Amino acid sequence: MQHQFGFQGNARQQTERKMVHITEDLIRRRAEHNECEIFSLEEVTLHQQDLEGIKHIERWCKELKILYLQNNLIPRIENVGRLKKLEYLNLALNNIEVIENLEGCESLQKLDLTVNFVGLLSSVESLKHNVHLADLYLVGNPCSEFQGYRKYVVATLPQLQRLDGTEISRSERIRSLQGLEEVRKEVRKQETEYLKRRAKEREEAGEEAGNKERSPGFDGRWYTDINNTEGNEKKPKPPRTLITAEGRVMNVNEPKLDFSLTEDEVNNTIILNLEVYRHMDSSLIDVDIQTTYARVNVKGKKLQKSNSTPVIPPVWIVFLRLHGTAINIFQMLLPAEVKPDSSTALRSQTSGHLVLNMPRAEGEIKVTKKVPRPPIAPQQKRVGSQEDDKRKLNKVPERLEVDPSKHTAVDLNIVRSLKHQEAPPPEADERCFSDGFVDDPDVPPLI
Repeated sequence: MQHQFGFQGNARQQTERKMVHITEDLIRRRAEHNECEIFSLEEVTLHQQDLEGIKHIERWCKELKILYLQNNLIPRIENVGRLKKLEYLNLALNNIEVIENLEGCESLQKLDLTVNFVGLLSSVESLKHNVHLADLYLVGNPCSEFQGYRKYVVATLPQLQRLDGTEISRSERIRSLQGLEEVRKEVRKQETEYLKRRAKEREEAGEEAGNKERSPGFDGRWYTDINNTEGNEKKPKPPRTLITAEGRVMNVNEPKLDFSLTEDEVNNTIILNLEVYRHMDSSLIDVDIQTTYARVNVKGKKLQKSNSTPVIPPVWIVFLRLHGTAINIFQMLLPAEVKPDSSTALRSQTSGHLVLNMPRAEGEIKVTKKVPRPPIAPQQKRVGSQEDDKRKLNKVPERLEVDPSKHTAVDLNIVRSLKHQEAPPPEADERCFSDGFVDDPDVPPLI
């Protein structure tokens, strides 16, 4: 696929798409949190509206402090100079080429121009009057590729504290002032080369417009030609392999996010901490937890770690609004089975990280400490009779058998049987009779 960077959009899109402007009705619909009152409105979001200009805001919303205009088709900064209380202006993902008309924003503290077409780096000098400006974002613009870009901006704007999300140290500010004249000459030279390339691109776009009835770039704005694929066809990417044919789960990290996987032994859970970009909308994240793996779908371009703003590739990227939203998959094989129904997915309010808390499944018990057992001596197997085997099969409780010859207690059965027997008459003992004793048989014996 061939990408030509000259003007945004094409004639066909221009004729089919109706131009969108800022209207009072649009602002009132965006002011529901302020009971639809626009004159006292302090914050308004107008992103992704295909707006082609900034109008009426400085007259209708004089109390504005925060203005979101990212991801539109705005070609220049205008009609915001009367917003004296404006503190944050977001114009990322637009068609702005020059930094201008912000001198009247006396309270401006943060300006975001990420992924625009600012090629005149010297236009940052117009921000000298914004004495409260602390944060400036120019990453993704042609000027950010200039040699000496950061040194020039830091030396030109002494009130800045952070540039492209990176803190400006005192030593860096001192070094930037050294040799500033040479850096300024080099920047002017690169700006001249850039303007020549731009003029050539516009000339080529004009020739194509003359050869064709209507061609990309006819409306005189920057564009990415996604229809011209002749001579440079892109090879199809191989399909993703998330789970192999054998059922093995693959570990995938397409968005290149930092992460950590820990196990909470106290609560018997597995915790996955995924370092998602802090300002990313949660609607762009889709979480799928299964028993053996966790999958997170991140919609949008591949992210890179940054302190306060995403690092976006150079200006020659293909915009999401023209190509659609890509889905980058993060998939992790878990060390143990978990319960998906009891798992939770939460976003940290401070860091924006995505935290997955997954309880282990029932039956998954992890041994934390092994206790050694003493060896058991082998016992001789007692050979029992067939009756013993029958008792075991029938689950009859076993009883001890005692040898009758070893009885030590009185056997009542023997006593009972001896009681019923007649005792033999005692034998007479002559030695017990006195002299002259006569046994008379008619006299009964004494008992």
